[in-house]
Amino acid sequence: MDIIRFLRHIATTRWSTRRHFPQPVRDAIEQAIGECESRHGGEIRFIIETAFDLPELWRGLSARTRALQLFGQFGVWNTEHNNGVLIYVLMADHAVEIVADRGIAARVQQAEWDAVCRQMEHHYRAGRFREGSVLGVLGIGALLGRHFPGKRLSDNELPNQPVLL
Repeated sequence: MDIIRFLRHIATTRWSTRRHFPQPVRDAIEQAIGECESRHGGEIRFIIETAFDLPELWRGLSARTRALQLFGQFGVWNTEHNNGVLIYVLMADHAVEIVADRGIAARVQQAEWDAVCRQMEHHYRAGRFREGSVLGVLGIGALLGRHFPGKRLSDNELPNQPVLL
């Protein structure tokens, strides 16, 4: 087990996550998701996790693997057109992961998803969690809009509220 990573996860608290993602920031994320989804047929889910527990750290769980677990757990994979996208933020590792369902993943290069992650991480490092989060949602929205343009009222299959774990 990486001792530095272990210490980061122990030291990162829910209070610090809520300090960086207070209700106004979460409201801005929810609003950005709603606005984006009104312009395309895709679905966006945003999940913020503070840190891993000791067993997860001992097993060497990565942010990517955890994002994939949550992608399934929160049903992001279960949209009608297979075009759900999860934005996952792991505060203790300062990591952002994007997991896209097969309907959109087949159409977007990994480098484009990675560019959105790096842009978000850049803002987060500077303490701009609202800006980084909203820009991330807008970046994903632009990719979804390119491949799933238009919107039907029945398309809002997933909640727009960000989740704090």
